Amino acid sequence: MGTISNGRTTKTYENLNATGLDWRKSSRTDLDPILKDCVILAAAPDAAGHPHPSVPDGTRMVALSDDKDPASPVLYFTRAEITKFFEGVKDGEFDDLTATGEEMAQAAVVVAS
Repeated sequence: MGTISNGRTTKTYENLNATGLDWRKSSRTDLDPILKDCVILAAAPDAAGHPHPSVPDGTRMVALSDDKDPASPVLYFTRAEITKFFEGVKDGEFDDLTATGEEMAQAAVVVAS
């Protein structure tokens, strides 16, 4: 059985498409109750038989999913790919894709409903 943690709390959680993983989500979201409002990441098993030639066996992988549905699709990325993406986020390259204050306020209303 897997888990999900926001850095303060850890609970049992299972994605049916990637069982047994220990998922992490932002500390800015809650787990009590688990609010389904976040991208989640987990250390995944090392690559084995990956169809793309640039991902040799043994490459460390990261799983990415959405916590709203325990049957959400799971995407797998190499740790190098995730690192490059995080560097872009830290540099502000994706700031234009973040929610406005109004969108964040609306999301809080939806979650509270």
